[in-house]
Amino acid sequence: MTYREQYAYWQSDPYFDEATRSELRSIADDEKEIEDRFYKELEFGTGGLRGVIGAGTNRMNAYTVRKSTQGLANYIISRKGVDIKILKQRGVAIAYDSRRMSPEFADEAALCLTANGIKAYVFAELRPTPELSFALRYLGAVAGIVITASHNPAEYNGFKVYWEDGAQVAFPRDEEIIAEVRKVTDYAAVKTMDKEEAVKSGLYQIIGAEIDDAYMAELKKQIINHDIIEKAADKLKIVYTPLSGSGNVPVRRILAELGFKHVYVVPEQEMPDPEFANIDYPNPEAHEVYELALKLAREKDADIVLATDPDADRLGIYVKNGDEYIPFTGNMSGMIIAEYILRERRRTETMPPNPALISTIVTTNMAAAIAREYNVKFIEVLTGFKYIGEQIKLFEREQTYNYVFGLEESYGCLAGTHARDKDAVVAVMCLCEAAAYCKIHGETLWDQMMKMYERYGFYKEDQFSLTMKGIDGGRQIQEIMEGLRMNPPRRFGDLEVLRLRDYESGIITDLATGETVPSGLPQANVLYFELSNDSWCCARPSGTEPKIKFYVAVRGTSLEEAEQMSKQLIVDFNPVK
Repeated sequence: MTYREQYAYWQSDPYFDEATRSELRSIADDEKEIEDRFYKELEFGTGGLRGVIGAGTNRMNAYTVRKSTQGLANYIISRKGVDIKILKQRGVAIAYDSRRMSPEFADEAALCLTANGIKAYVFAELRPTPELSFALRYLGAVAGIVITASHNPAEYNGFKVYWEDGAQVAFPRDEEIIAEVRKVTDYAAVKTMDKEEAVKSGLYQIIGAEIDDAYMAELKKQIINHDIIEKAADKLKIVYTPLSGSGNVPVRRILAELGFKHVYVVPEQEMPDPEFANIDYPNPEAHEVYELALKLAREKDADIVLATDPDADRLGIYVKNGDEYIPFTGNMSGMIIAEYILRERRRTETMPPNPALISTIVTTNMAAAIAREYNVKFIEVLTGFKYIGEQIKLFEREQTYNYVFGLEESYGCLAGTHARDKDAVVAVMCLCEAAAYCKIHGETLWDQMMKMYERYGFYKEDQFSLTMKGIDGGRQIQEIMEGLRMNPPRRFGDLEVLRLRDYESGIITDLATGETVPSGLPQANVLYFELSNDSWCCARPSGTEPKIKFYVAVRGTSLEEAEQMSKQLIVDFNPVK
């Protein structure tokens, strides 16, 4: 159907409730809005299904959630060579965060599954995304769903699918699931059932405290120096904001159980709030979200400031240095944790055999330098933590390497294998242990960061993006990518382009010799330019938002030089002059 036909169907068919039809009638004179709501279906990207809440095929609502769930149910039931009865009994675990409609969407998904004879394990209250990843394997569930839009503005929500290994679905399973979703063309044919009936049947089961306790126990296994924490517990001062999301309870619990005495939570952002009233954009990468936290930090003379996003899978930090608080990027905080874990595991002789560190292609090159320093296998994967989770599964299946740490530049990391997704709760724990170590030795985390710069090089990373909405925006993004792909620049200012990695074609080309080698990674619409002086830049359309992202990274001989090099590379790389 055309977008107009879809609109007419949704606006008039009695299957859709009156609130939905009324909302659609209210936009009858807005052709652009009608087109945007119905010109396509929401699709899975690196973060799954995500969109603005509202009526329409290109929106997050009860009907698109049901449709996606029906496709997932059909996929589970259609798996060949598997005892379907056992598979359906294993069930699907479901978690949700503090966003608008999150509990309602979680129930819509659960009741669609139960109507298909598949058990649904539903958390009683909001929980962090990484706890869902943990719960999957703890319960032996076949799949998982998280209702969240991560750090997006309040008008968004999303639907992320996980598989039995605890990781987000990756290629080719993600495409297979979305293919099943696309087969569901009649919304009225999607199954659902009464909640009371589902509970009585035993197919709808509430979960909570038991999973919480087991999750906490697994996190604590990542502590290396209990004695250091004990010595610093009454000295280290921590300010924390959950940004009105799901991190409040688990973060405070883990820090309390480890013995940290001075943890101050920003009161205005402590409780779940779907409107994010004190934050326009609940993203720990955005400096403005720390305004209240920094005010509290100055009052308490805190050593570190921590912020987790609404589904508590990403961590942002500020670090006290003298009289100022310095923001750390995701690369910086990830490197602090990685260096601490590798150094202390080597010192305490607790490093596993054949250790591995994993990062994404747009993460700092300092990760590779640290891996070389500690003789750890370094592996790069595509953007998206699901690819790191995929590597953990491969390690266990093939018995090749032992995963120690993984990170991505967008403030996500994972220590240990209790989860197969980034985990801000374990990141808080590891970072506070590193901060405790510094405190006992008369240093700050900034002092430690400077030592790492001096040892490995002054790496500086940055990014910018261009937002291009709707059909026209999609075409513009495609034109930018094709222009870079067909006519790759040979220089960006003073930096020479050495090699072009085209992950869509799967070919890496040496621009000087013309020689090519396979990338060895799955297909993705990503262009990566390897530059001289261990620098690089990358272009990647977002999988969850109407924008194209540009990443730049340089290596200087000082912080000042790296800053200037980064600013210039942003100017040189920007396709819109």
